[in-house]
Amino acid sequence: MAKYPRIREQHIAVFGESGSGKTVLVSSFFGPTQEGSYSNDLWDLVADDTGQGNRLYQNYLGMRDRGRAPAPTRFAATTYYFSVKLKGGDNAAAKKRPFDALRLAWHDYPGEWFEESPSSEEEANRRVDTFRSLLRSDVALLLVDGQKLLDYAGEEERYLKSLLTNFRQGVLRLKDDLLDDEDRLVEFPRIWIMALSKADLFPDWDVYSFRDLVIERAASHLDDLRSTLKDLVDTPDALSVGEDFMLLSSAKFELSVAGAEPAEIDVTQRVGLDLILPVASMLPLERRVQWNERMEIPRKVLDTLADGAETVAGVLVGGKLLSVDKLLAKLPRVGPVVKVAFPVLVAAAKMAGSQVREINAQARKDHDFLTATLTQFRLDLDQGVKDKLLIRSLK
Repeated sequence: MAKYPRIREQHIAVFGESGSGKTVLVSSFFGPTQEGSYSNDLWDLVADDTGQGNRLYQNYLGMRDRGRAPAPTRFAATTYYFSVKLKGGDNAAAKKRPFDALRLAWHDYPGEWFEESPSSEEEANRRVDTFRSLLRSDVALLLVDGQKLLDYAGEEERYLKSLLTNFRQGVLRLKDDLLDDEDRLVEFPRIWIMALSKADLFPDWDVYSFRDLVIERAASHLDDLRSTLKDLVDTPDALSVGEDFMLLSSAKFELSVAGAEPAEIDVTQRVGLDLILPVASMLPLERRVQWNERMEIPRKVLDTLADGAETVAGVLVGGKLLSVDKLLAKLPRVGPVVKVAFPVLVAAAKMAGSQVREINAQARKDHDFLTATLTQFRLDLDQGVKDKLLIRSLK
């Protein structure tokens, strides 16, 4: 009998205006993993759709070898499926692991749909259907175009307010159809990260520089967007909008003398893209524990929030090095919090970096590729914070 791989699926939604670099980002996320020189001792990344993968790699090769950025895609709503396929499928540890591959569904929502009104009822329906398809995402990235920030240097608030207002109005246009007689949406992206695309244009910036600019110049418009999204969802307090920030750059673009087209694209100088998988897989788990500590979350919401988090948490703390009981014993007690929250989830979310490193090292030694991969994602997330590429909310 054929053996089918066990897969855990995670979704991420990427929003940004036309020209903000969404196609370049996904091409640069996937492309380097297909080079002959690429090596990863834990997993391989494959595109589930071969044709889609070839187009993304072709985009990447155009940047790497010809200094040519991918052509912009207009009105194209695309979902890319990537599988992180774990190595060591035939060893003893693999037979015990709960899944063999982590699938990432990357939803790319057309920027034009937030800038222009629908031209027909058919297009309006398509917008709603496309938005519905990404509601399974726990994490959404809202891209701030670095080039636009440069274009509006000294008056960045004009661009930021336009971006946030257009996005908010686009959501309001979809609201009635999205709710469709529902009072509130239970399944909805709960973590909205403000991400600076083309961060290579700001070599002196860290993520705090970006966060401070957004808050200084557009705090009220960010509040308006947060209020609009809260109006859509069940348990609106379990929603982070504009509390997490990150820097993203697909490559370093050197402009020609004329300044219109890049003369050279250095694809080795990427920023933040290695955090995509850790953010998609680890951040929802952490946020679920944080929210569960400070509020009562209905079971129907909890079941959609970080779907499968218990399985991931069990893997994270499942190493022989440290038992769940020992981990829980080291956690601070905040009233009945530890008793109320799922113990394994709490243990996984509260693990100190030293504990994660121990489990990661032991998993590598034991050729336990799943535990090693997920603990590496957690270490990468922590490193992203230390490198000031990521700010993750503490509430």
